[in-house]
Amino acid sequence: MKRLNSKLLIPGLMGVLALSYSCKKFLDKTPTGALNTIILANKAGVDGLLIGAYSLLDGTYTGQPGNTWMTGTDNWIYGSVAADDAHKGSTPGDQPDAAAIESYTASGSNGYLNPKWVVNFGAIQRANDVLRELPLVKDGSVSPAYATEVTAEARFLRGFYESEMAKLWRNIPYADETVTYSNGNYNIGNPGPIWDKIEADLTFAMNNLPATQAQIGRANKYAAEAFLAKAYMFEHKYAAAQPLLNDLITSGKTSSGVAYALEPYANNFNPSTKNGPEGVFVIQTSVHDGSNGDNGNSGETLNFASGGPANCCGFFQPSFSFVNAFKVDATTGLPLLDTYNNSDLKNDQNIASTTAFTPTTDAIDPRLDWSVGRRGIPYLDWGIHPGQDWCRDQADGGPYSPIKNVYYQAAQATTSETYEGWAVNQSTANSYNAIRFADVLLWAAEVEIEIGSLATAEGYVNRVRARAADPTNWVHTYKDATNPTGGYTTTPAANYKVGFYGTYNNANGVSNPTMGFAAQGKDFARKAVQFERRIELGMEGHRFFDLQRWDGLYGGQMGSGFMAGVLNGYLAHENAVPNFPALLLKSAKFTAGRNELYPIPQGQIDITHGNIKQNPGY
Repeated sequence: MKRLNSKLLIPGLMGVLALSYSCKKFLDKTPTGALNTIILANKAGVDGLLIGAYSLLDGTYTGQPGNTWMTGTDNWIYGSVAADDAHKGSTPGDQPDAAAIESYTASGSNGYLNPKWVVNFGAIQRANDVLRELPLVKDGSVSPAYATEVTAEARFLRGFYESEMAKLWRNIPYADETVTYSNGNYNIGNPGPIWDKIEADLTFAMNNLPATQAQIGRANKYAAEAFLAKAYMFEHKYAAAQPLLNDLITSGKTSSGVAYALEPYANNFNPSTKNGPEGVFVIQTSVHDGSNGDNGNSGETLNFASGGPANCCGFFQPSFSFVNAFKVDATTGLPLLDTYNNSDLKNDQNIASTTAFTPTTDAIDPRLDWSVGRRGIPYLDWGIHPGQDWCRDQADGGPYSPIKNVYYQAAQATTSETYEGWAVNQSTANSYNAIRFADVLLWAAEVEIEIGSLATAEGYVNRVRARAADPTNWVHTYKDATNPTGGYTTTPAANYKVGFYGTYNNANGVSNPTMGFAAQGKDFARKAVQFERRIELGMEGHRFFDLQRWDGLYGGQMGSGFMAGVLNGYLAHENAVPNFPALLLKSAKFTAGRNELYPIPQGQIDITHGNIKQNPGY
């Protein structure tokens, strides 16, 4: 199957497109170069523009404002560090604007926020350029059917980029293809949420995209359907989301035509097994393609243990609270929904790598060791994680390492390369799962709890847990610890245990008839689904936005102040961990009514002469 490398534009159009995209502040002044609509008014020109629109899906580009780790679509800083998944990592003074986001002290002048805004609005402009160009094609090279499909792809991309911004800022401008400098309507404001317009774009895309695509990475109708369902989840339109999610579960297919399914958990994070049946929409990355590492997953350039695969840079360290969430009851195998943080899972905080240490033998969910690198456990095929030696500043970042973004040692030569000449092996082909099938199942469970059947919701959650319960998918010990690339035994690396809610027909897990959703009630079911999302999707940039949409401030089912309660509780726990100074967290406080959203970049307010307004509380 031919892969769509959306970073590489059609060579004959490169010069013209470069002129168009050199102006990123497209709403505030005349472009420094304008599209030559005569040259582009043909199928090749339209295709080139569409590829240009796809090329920003990862949230990065060469010559962008700021750095790629500020803008990547993986949202490691905005969705995980700003929640309770992870600490910033590295040293307290490294990347101070990231530290401000972690401690909820970011303002509109924060250096991460304006690049994130500008890259996404530049991407919206690229999608709009496609829509503006299509009507100008008069040479017969674009059929009506193809024009409709391209329009659907462009509107999908616009909806994607707008939704990325809506998650962070909620109150954002809506710029469609009619908003241009020449039309004199470019100085638009942000009067409120634009989910209805995002939903309109995604509805058109869903209704007009094909079920399959010839190139991996191009959106099909099911990807659009999934993003539309996601938009409805943010709007709490459960009745609108329900039929979409049901269709995705029963009929959804990847762009290559493979029915959606849960695959071995680790496959979702292995560059060599990406684009499998769980990938509802996967943002493509590649290496060794002549781009100097720019086409890799550059949003995560910093997110490696300071020892091990890349020997830099020590960012994005999983939190104590996140690790504790994987503890399970030794009898039922179910999560400790209310008591998981009463004590910390045994760890090597403040213990030198030269000092003997044995990992916990307590029962844990097996997804922990595919989500977190921890001492004494195999770290992919890189060997036993040594603990402190792989932590740049364990005292302030904690003892854990990221792992979901890391490649395997045996495939290092083909799945990584040096990023822009300085970050050795820190550009990777580990494509980002924007939505995977487990996400869909857990959204469907949420919907069923609110407007449908608790039994159906329970079945969806147990379907996700059944995958985790399969021992063939667990982390196992090495056949030879001195040769970690030499394969694995069948012995689990830790005391893994998975139970099911209620009765579930699966031999790999433990059924618990008295712990079913119907028996325990709606509030319990909500808590169980939310907890399942945390451990299934942790370290993938979703947690902050889940907490945000569940909060009653924006119509969520958990009541106003829910997000503040969760994250202030998290801060209290992390600050009480022995031998963990957590300098960045000592004075941190999440303020309800303010920190559920990010501050609008002050530069955007200034260039629109105040038409764009700041978010509440900033």
